[in-house]
Amino acid sequence: MIMQALDHAVTFASLCVIVAMLCALVRLFLGPAAQDRILALDTLYLNGMLMLLILGIRSSSTMYFDIALLIAVFGFVGTIALAKFLLRGEVIEP
Repeated sequence: MIMQALDHAVTFASLCVIVAMLCALVRLFLGPAAQDRILALDTLYLNGMLMLLILGIRSSSTMYFDIALLIAVFGFVGTIALAKFLLRGEVIEP
């Protein structure tokens, strides 16, 4: 009974994350400004990380959690680099 409820909850969470990813993709392609596109990319990597966590819960494997942690770190660094590029026009200062 509880495992069946968990399976339904994981399926519902997967569908919600897929809908959020589709909304982020629409904003990524149709965003009027570069800031909107960067936020959409940030949301997209966050939703990808959440999808990996959901897959880890579903398969009871810790490998997905390690990959999600790497995505979180690289996504954060990428978002900071893009924001710095928009503010100053360069990423690495001379």
